[in-house]
Amino acid sequence: MNKFRLSLVVAIFGAEEYIEQFAHSIFSQTFNNIEYVFVNDGTKDVSMEVLDKVIEKHYPHLRKNIIIFNQENQGLPAARKSGLELAQGEYILFADPDDWLELNAVEKILEKIDSTNADIVYFDLIKEYGHRQSIKRERFYTAETKERWIENIFNYRSYGYTVTKCFRRSLYSDNKIYIPLLGMHEDIYLMTQIIYHAQSIARLPMVLYHYRKDNKNSICSQSIATRHIASSRNMLHLYKNYMDDINNSPIRKVADGIVLRAGWHSILHKYDFTKEYPWLPDAIRKARLSNRYQISILSQIFVKIKMSMSR
Repeated sequence: MNKFRLSLVVAIFGAEEYIEQFAHSIFSQTFNNIEYVFVNDGTKDVSMEVLDKVIEKHYPHLRKNIIIFNQENQGLPAARKSGLELAQGEYILFADPDDWLELNAVEKILEKIDSTNADIVYFDLIKEYGHRQSIKRERFYTAETKERWIENIFNYRSYGYTVTKCFRRSLYSDNKIYIPLLGMHEDIYLMTQIIYHAQSIARLPMVLYHYRKDNKNSICSQSIATRHIASSRNMLHLYKNYMDDINNSPIRKVADGIVLRAGWHSILHKYDFTKEYPWLPDAIRKARLSNRYQISILSQIFVKIKMSMSR
């Protein structure tokens, strides 16, 4: 029997400007059987001091539910991994310390879990731009359509956000789940595997999460080239982990798209992925063309021609 119904896992780095608002939104939840797992990823600002003051002043009664783990800076994926391994709750929910949750978010998620016994409950969010908002509503998926969900996430037809997917912790602890190298699209990398192992999935059509988009320190503020290269390196790392048995893996429907997109980014940004992934040219040559990939058919053909010329 799990001590907590849900563990809220938060990786903290460079969030001093926003963490007080975030802390109030999670500690004031209408459901109170929550474990709070904070991983200090070697932040150099006063985020942890602000968090501690908020707890001490307003929520000292929750200290028994709080874990604070300090580590040297290793990046978001490694910090979330630390949090996952410390968490004891039946379900896991990730959140970022520059965002905030609706005060009834956990209550509504667990009500959906109680009524469906789902391995994953997913919901909607609002992107907050400071001066405006944009609601992002997800499509309807079930366990029977989970591979289409994975395919749509990879091709930006659905959202890969970790913060909108509450999942049974055993999906992580009972399966071989690989952890991303880098922070760019680490959510797609991780959630693809979690979704693949789920036996039941439930959609909760409510906006429960506020995703801040006006944080100038966000990874999304990096250049397009930097983001493309980091994203492709992450996805190629995922491909490498499953390449010996692609057809029985979480990425079987998207594997060709991964290598073709990496080839396109290689050409576009003059970055040689083959130093790290020498098998990439052969994988690109064997890849099937499809109009469901994130890059166009013409771009895919161009990538295959370029790789053929490099033989």
